[in-house]
Amino acid sequence: MKSTREPCEISPVLSVGDVARRSGVPVSSLHFYESRGLITSVRTAGNQRRYARDVLRRIAFIRAAQQVGVALEEIRAALDSLPANRAPSRADWQRLSARWRDDLDARIAQLRQLRDTLDGCIGCGCLSLETCRLRNRADHLAALGPGPQRLWGRLRAV
Repeated sequence: MKSTREPCEISPVLSVGDVARRSGVPVSSLHFYESRGLITSVRTAGNQRRYARDVLRRIAFIRAAQQVGVALEEIRAALDSLPANRAPSRADWQRLSARWRDDLDARIAQLRQLRDTLDGCIGCGCLSLETCRLRNRADHLAALGPGPQRLWGRLRAV
């Protein structure tokens, strides 16, 4: 018996709802990504957004980069370095992620230091000012700039 079904054609474009469903990203996030230049769409005659299928891989790239703490501006710059007419390949991801490797290694070291240094401290409001390793007597660390200088590993003791 012969099948009466036609072969399924894959549409070259996806609606915003299709992209949201396939990517697991809310429509509002897709609109935000588009407003930041991370993804692009075209408009139909009825002013509806349509996305090329490669947008799914770009969104996966964006989400993976965000999960490791890469800023949206850095992600946009990385995506801008790719050809606009295709999805990022494995080689593209390796090249782009290599840019972030040193920063990620520094963040990992910072998180380890935070874990190992703050196990007996709750940050500010510490009740053990006489023994606190993060203490900053006479605010000497202000000369190094804003933020937790000792936690960032710029200074061990004052």
